[in-house]
Amino acid sequence: MAILSEITFYPIKSCAGIALREAVLTSSGLMSEQVYDREWMVVDSAGRFLTQREYPRMALIVPKIKATTLELRAPGMLRLEIELGLPHPQSAPMLEVQLWDEPVRAYDCDEVTAAWFSNAIGVPCRLVRFHPDVVRATSTQWTGGIAASTLFSDGYPILVAGAASLDDVNDRLRAIGRDALPMNRFRPNLVIGGIGAFEEDYAEFLQFGNTTLKPVKPCARCPIPSVDQATGVPGPDPLDVMHGYRAKPELDGAICFGMNAIVTQGGDERIVVGQEVGFELAF
Repeated sequence: MAILSEITFYPIKSCAGIALREAVLTSSGLMSEQVYDREWMVVDSAGRFLTQREYPRMALIVPKIKATTLELRAPGMLRLEIELGLPHPQSAPMLEVQLWDEPVRAYDCDEVTAAWFSNAIGVPCRLVRFHPDVVRATSTQWTGGIAASTLFSDGYPILVAGAASLDDVNDRLRAIGRDALPMNRFRPNLVIGGIGAFEEDYAEFLQFGNTTLKPVKPCARCPIPSVDQATGVPGPDPLDVMHGYRAKPELDGAICFGMNAIVTQGGDERIVVGQEVGFELAF
């Protein structure tokens, strides 16, 4: 029996996540307290997005949702609070930012916020917020023509991983004398227990109440799994161990862990850790 064993929500792209007991599964990603997953993003002075790939200390920027603000903490920094209410569209400054090769219109947060992030990361940068009028469509190449959208995630609104898949990787790491890794190295939104290792790769769907989640594309991994999310320090890269059996020919040999997924039916579904998940393999 498949079980939802973990929910993790990332208000700011590539910063620390928030472990949740429950969330709302929407067609654009997870939502908690009216805040969406990857609703904010850090960009450099040219508007290009920043991630832990180049700036692993971003892992140490820890968000917390409060009643009316998003509280942010980082080592050696005073805490920062950002208003959760959307700015007035006629007065809020706007920026066109770059996410991969895609320009995206976004709200520009204020200079105090920019200075805080610049000091925390160690490079001039700004925080931007996804504009609610923007529809950022996912590629239909992997969705079978099904339209879907996301905010500032790399490409798809939900990342799913199986608990047994991490167990498999960790068994192989321990076999060569390496330490086991926590799931947060791979930064999934939803972790599914009670299924076999890497069965999420072959799932036809995952059913959460009235909402159907369809895995559509293997998640090609970058160097971020080498970053200790508790310290922001890169260590041994697990991808070297995964190379022999997790390279996907359909992605030109990219090493994959987890599946990008979209909502194909329903949405706005309250999901809770421990609930049973409908799970069906595609063969």
